Amino acid sequence: MNGGKNMVQADKLYDVWWQNHAEGEQQMEDRHLSGWQEVIGLIQEQDLSQMAVLDFGCNQGGFLRHLYKAKPFKEGVGIDLAQESIAVANARKGDLPLTYLATTTPEQLANRFDLVISQAVIYLIKDLKTHAWKVKQVLKPGGVYYATYTDMNGNPSLTHFTEWINRNSLVESNAHTLDFIVETFAAEGFKAGIQRRRHSGFVDLSRRESGYLSIADRMQATYEQSYIFRFVLTEK
Repeated sequence: MNGGKNMVQADKLYDVWWQNHAEGEQQMEDRHLSGWQEVIGLIQEQDLSQMAVLDFGCNQGGFLRHLYKAKPFKEGVGIDLAQESIAVANARKGDLPLTYLATTTPEQLANRFDLVISQAVIYLIKDLKTHAWKVKQVLKPGGVYYATYTDMNGNPSLTHFTEWINRNSLVESNAHTLDFIVETFAAEGFKAGIQRRRHSGFVDLSRRESGYLSIADRMQATYEQSYIFRFVLTEK
């Protein structure tokens, strides 16, 4: 499934996670801008001025910079396993109240955050139970975790997409079901909410390889299978 390439464990640091040398981390960041703006619009909390925010899987740190411009917060921390990406994030933060860390143990930041956000991250996490536990540790009581997820189950390109991710990534793809995700977070004391994401504008088809067998499969994933979860920590 992974084309002979060795996957790394989810609790190990590495340089960069995307191994397709035809496109780099910066190209990926550029493509995510419209999605970031969409997610910022879906965050229910309007006033973040007294809040601490964690970006779980921040890559080069762009999302927190855009979030701060739209909804200024008290403190922002981005974490990732990719050490080179974290170095770029710290080089770009300027005088914003941001800290970026390459770490496998975010739970050391216990009871620090009001909001945690992850985007296109949980499909790369095999041990979702441990992830839910770690998010619980870093959140304050009543804190909120927003997580985007595309449920490829039922999409004709599922196998092709999985093989494409595993061929180009150091971390393997996992097709969690929506029910499994909700049940996993509920077991850690989270109350779950979900809605479909509201993609606007045209879908860019210029990318040579996107993991989909057809445009129709990509449209299905974008408009019918792309979600954002809102988990509220009710039990600490």
